[in-house]
Amino acid sequence: MQVLLWLALIAVGYLGVKLIHLPWWLIAVLLLGGYLLADSVLAPAIDTAVK
Repeated sequence: MQVLLWLALIAVGYLGVKLIHLPWWLIAVLLLGGYLLADSVLAPAIDTAVK
């Protein structure tokens, strides 16, 4: 994983907490869950569903 992606994840998390007023733990679960799913066996199925 590149450093710029980590920076983007931190920025999205910060904006989610400050602008949308979501709880920090929900932002962490969504970002971590999305990252883990993108690197899992389900990634091709998710890619097909998104396109």
